[in-house]
Amino acid sequence: MSGGDGGAEIPSRKVIHFFRLTSVNISSKMTHMFKKSKSSLWEKLTPVLVFLSIGLAFFVGMLWQKVQNLEKVASTKIEATNQQAEVQKQEISIDTQKEVYSKDVIKFGDADRKVLFIEVSDPSCPFCHIAGGKNPEISTDNFKYVSKGGTYIPPVPEMKKLVDEGKAAYAYIYTSGHGNGEMGTKALYCAFEKNKFWEVHDIIMTNKGYELLNNTIKNDKTKSQLLADFLKSAVNPSEMKTCLDSGKYDDRLQADSTLAGSLGINGTPGFIVNGKIFAGAYSFKEMQPVVDAALGN
Repeated sequence: MSGGDGGAEIPSRKVIHFFRLTSVNISSKMTHMFKKSKSSLWEKLTPVLVFLSIGLAFFVGMLWQKVQNLEKVASTKIEATNQQAEVQKQEISIDTQKEVYSKDVIKFGDADRKVLFIEVSDPSCPFCHIAGGKNPEISTDNFKYVSKGGTYIPPVPEMKKLVDEGKAAYAYIYTSGHGNGEMGTKALYCAFEKNKFWEVHDIIMTNKGYELLNNTIKNDKTKSQLLADFLKSAVNPSEMKTCLDSGKYDDRLQADSTLAGSLGINGTPGFIVNGKIFAGAYSFKEMQPVVDAALGN
């Protein structure tokens, strides 16, 4: 009995061993085929993934730029909206404005003219440059000049036209709005005493003037020669330097700032048109109705 059992076990073991070897062999081949297939698939997918990554990076960059542009435009619109809200609720009496023309300030015309302008400004302030009409380089977006294809009309040149026509009076008052305008303002005072205010104003309010005051002069009194040389086409450099170095207008800066504050303007630029306050770089289009009413247009 036991001999019969042992003879039947040998073929069974061989069969089992055969199946084990076959199974291992098949498994090994399948693993190799899977690895080869996986490697082949990865090689095929790699260029596609690289292309998609580049495309995604480009898309994200474009989207980010658009978001920044939208935020910039939104910020400008919000600022303009806030400015418009301010003008609706702020004004001074016409008598208070007329008193300014009797003070020791830069002024053209007198309080008897139909239209009265006051500009509170700082020659180092970017929005003052925008309103001055001589710096198109920084006058972009909602402040792009009409002359450059935009819709913004800088108010200061329009005010000067009316002053030259004898229809308006204009007063210029300094207050610090950007922090680097002291030497530039003293140059305006010096120019005014020589009847060269507008000539010097139009040079200082260019982009080169803006860069000079903010990046080089920075209220440094020792750089009076540099500023005088910059303004030489309007005023003799020697005379300008002598005036700047004299210190004769040092106290005027604080006096102007105090006066501006008493009129309700503490930032730059600020404009007053027949008692109406325009706090900000408003287009002249916003001031036009006040001017037309005063002139009877």
